[in-house]
Amino acid sequence: MSYVCVIKHKQMIKTENFSPELQKISGIAKALAHPARLMILEYLVKQKVCISGDITREVPLSRTTVSQHLNELKKAGLVNGSVEGLNVNYCLNPEAIRKMKQTLINYLDKIDTGGPCLC
Repeated sequence: MSYVCVIKHKQMIKTENFSPELQKISGIAKALAHPARLMILEYLVKQKVCISGDITREVPLSRTTVSQHLNELKKAGLVNGSVEGLNVNYCLNPEAIRKMKQTLINYLDKIDTGGPCLC
């Protein structure tokens, strides 16, 4: 087993030590953890329709980089993409966005201290 495989295996085991809820929140945070992904989400919500073509006109990154960010958003379920001929149509997944929002609200409510720190 290579060194990389050992590290990945140990990371997987460590992740499994956390509740499914925390793993889900972590996945959401990872999907939102880059300003380009946030910009893509904002762009898609403004369009109100699925768009095809080059999002790089709106996001100041290369086509390859934008594609990688779209793939992360698709992996998280926040964006849908369907191939039509040579184009890929992208749009938000409203149900996934609603669930993500509620998950984050529930978590933030859980950790809200309701006042100043006592330390």
